[in-house]
Amino acid sequence: MGLTIGVPREVFPGEKRVAAVPETVEKLIKLGFQVAVESSAGAEANFDDASYVAAGATIADSAPALWSSADIVFKVRAPVTDEVSLMHEGQTLVSFIWPAQSADLMTAFTTKKVTVLAMDCLPRMLSRAQKMDALTSMAGISGYRAVIEAANVFGRFFNGQITAAGKVPPAKVFIAGAGVAGLAAIGTAASMGAIVRANDTRAEVADQVKSLGGEFVAVDYAEEGGGGGGYAKVMSEGFQQAQREMYAKQAREVDIIITTALIPGKPAPKLITAEMVHSMKAGSVIVDMAAEQGGNCELTEPGKAVVKHGVTIVGYTDLTSRLAKQASTLYGTNLFRLAEELCKTKDGMINVNMEDDAIRGLTVIKDGAVTWPAPPPKLPPAPIPKPASAVVAKKSHGHGAPSEPMSGGKLAVMFAIAAGLFWFVGANAPPAFLGHFTVFVLACFVGYMVVWNVTPSLHTPLMSVTNAISSIIVIGALVQIAPPAVAGISRPDELIRWIALVGIALTAVNMFGGFAVTRRMLAMFRK
Repeated sequence: MGLTIGVPREVFPGEKRVAAVPETVEKLIKLGFQVAVESSAGAEANFDDASYVAAGATIADSAPALWSSADIVFKVRAPVTDEVSLMHEGQTLVSFIWPAQSADLMTAFTTKKVTVLAMDCLPRMLSRAQKMDALTSMAGISGYRAVIEAANVFGRFFNGQITAAGKVPPAKVFIAGAGVAGLAAIGTAASMGAIVRANDTRAEVADQVKSLGGEFVAVDYAEEGGGGGGYAKVMSEGFQQAQREMYAKQAREVDIIITTALIPGKPAPKLITAEMVHSMKAGSVIVDMAAEQGGNCELTEPGKAVVKHGVTIVGYTDLTSRLAKQASTLYGTNLFRLAEELCKTKDGMINVNMEDDAIRGLTVIKDGAVTWPAPPPKLPPAPIPKPASAVVAKKSHGHGAPSEPMSGGKLAVMFAIAAGLFWFVGANAPPAFLGHFTVFVLACFVGYMVVWNVTPSLHTPLMSVTNAISSIIVIGALVQIAPPAVAGISRPDELIRWIALVGIALTAVNMFGGFAVTRRMLAMFRK
C-alpha cells in the first residue's frame, strides 16, 4: 500500500482554496497514493465531499483524524499552531511556508522532526520546475482578479464608447510592477479596452508589456533592477527618487493604479505616497496587491477597501480566494506535478532527493533538520561566444546580405562567364537536351520570382524551397503531358503522361496544403 496524502480544510480566515481537487485526486491515486480529504475541505471552492469520493478519496470526519492518518499533508496556507500540534514525527508537509518570515513556525517543525517542502521556495529559474511553480499560478490569478476588483468599484466603462448620449473616454490604468501578476493585469485591462501603462525596475520586461497591449513607462535613471528568480531587487536612493517623480505624474493622469511590487524577505516597498493619492482625480481606484506584506500604498488598510481623499484603495489579501475554484485547480495541479517528481516509481512512496536541484530548493526542513536556505542551483554553463571574425565571415557568406556590395566589374565578369556557358551548351548540346534545359531554366526562374517575392512572414524558409521545387516539377510534368512543338522532342507514351499527371496532383497537394497551413498559422495570431 502506498502512503496516504491528507488534504485538510484550510482554517486561515477568508481562505477558500483547497490543496487538491477531484481531478488531481484521481491522478494521485494512479501514482499509487491513497488520498484522504477532510470533510467540507473543498466546499468553499465548490467541490463537495461526494465529488472527492467519486474520485477515489476517503473522507475524514475531523482535522485530528486526518492529520493523524496522513503520511503526507498537502496544504495551501502554512499551518497554524493548532495544526502543528497535530503533526507527528516522520510526516511530510507540502505548503506555502515563507520561512524567512516564519522563524517560530520553523522551530516548531524541527521539534516535531518532520520534513517540510515550501512551495514558495521553488527555484523558479529552472525550466523543468515551471510545472510546479505555484507562485506563478497564484500570481496570474491575483493579477486578473485585481483588474476585476478595480472595475467593480470604478465608476465608468473601461473601454471608450461613442453613444447617442455622448462620448465615453477609455479608462487609463497604470500598473506598478510587471512580474507575473502585473503582466496578467496588463493583459486583462487591455482586453477590457483600457489604456494601459506599466513600469518595472527590470528593463527586459518592456517588450512583454508592449506585446500585451500596454505602454512601458521607463524611469529616467539608468539602473538594472533584476534580483533573480523573477523578483526585483532594492534600488538605489537616486533611482527611487526618480521613480517617485514618475509615479506622482502618473497618479495625476490615470484613473486606476494597480501595484504588485514585492521583494522576497522584505516588507513591500512604499511606492504610492499619501500626497500621490491626494493628487488623484475623485473616483479613482488603487488596488494594492502587496497589502498582505504591508502594501505599496501608504494609505492601504490590509483586508479592506477604504475611500480616502475621494480615492478607493482596495487592499484585499484574498484575491486568489476570490477565484477559489480556479486557484484550487491550478494549485492542485502544481502539487500533483511535485508528487510525480517525488514518486517517479509510481508505487505511492516518495523520495525527497536532495541531489535534485528543484527538490533541494523546495525542502526547507528534512527529518527535523533545517535545510533552508538552499544553495544556488547548478545552472548549465553559458554557451561560448563565437569569435567576432567568425560571425562576420558567416554573415558575409550566409543567406543575408553581404557586408559589401558587389562591384560593377565583378558583376560584369560573372555575367560574361554565364553567357559563355550558355553559348557553349547551346552550340554543343543535342536538340533534345537543349529543349529540356530551356524548360529547366524557365522553371527555376519562375519558381524564384513567384515564391521568393512573397512576403517572408507569410511562409517559412522550408516552405519557400519546397514550393520552388514543386513549381519546377509542375512545369516539367506539364511539358510531358502536352510537349511544345520543338524539333527533336518526341511525344511521350501514355505511361509517361499518366505518371506526369499523378506528379502534378501530388505536387498540387503539397503546394496548396502549404499555403493552407500558413493561413491557419497566421490566424492564430489574429484577435
